[in-house]
Amino acid sequence: MDLDRQIQALIDHAPQDGSTPSVIQAITPALKSFVAQLQHLQYYILQTADQRWVTTTLSHRLQPKREKTVIYAFASAADAAHHAPTAPAGSQVSAVAIPVTHILFQMLAMPTIDSVVFFENAGDPTNGTEVSRSSVSHLVETYLQKYRTESRLPPDIA
Repeated sequence: MDLDRQIQALIDHAPQDGSTPSVIQAITPALKSFVAQLQHLQYYILQTADQRWVTTTLSHRLQPKREKTVIYAFASAADAAHHAPTAPAGSQVSAVAIPVTHILFQMLAMPTIDSVVFFENAGDPTNGTEVSRSSVSHLVETYLQKYRTESRLPPDIA
């Protein structure tokens, strides 16, 4: 699915409440700027039977108490499946192809996630591109501020 179709799918599946589709349209440039840093239009995420994304908690080498929670996004289903043994014990997981814009958009709604690590090269799950939730959130907020300013109606309109 190409990038414009991904964005349209986000808009089409958003609550039709009169504002959410417009908000998604407003943050599209932010999503596209992060996609431009990545090589693929879809990645494979490990997902549990109840459709939760598998997370991994990483510790800093020198400061073990400093942790962050990440989601791994793989370039191929085989790479994701190879990583499946690290999923929580007793859980059934599968590799699910997810459009890249949907991954970034979902990350905004997951406050416990610090970042997504995108593994760009199939067969090489050692070098990844990390996209932090805070950087996506910050850029999205910039576009939302602009949207709020531009969509504000003058106070004298009846």
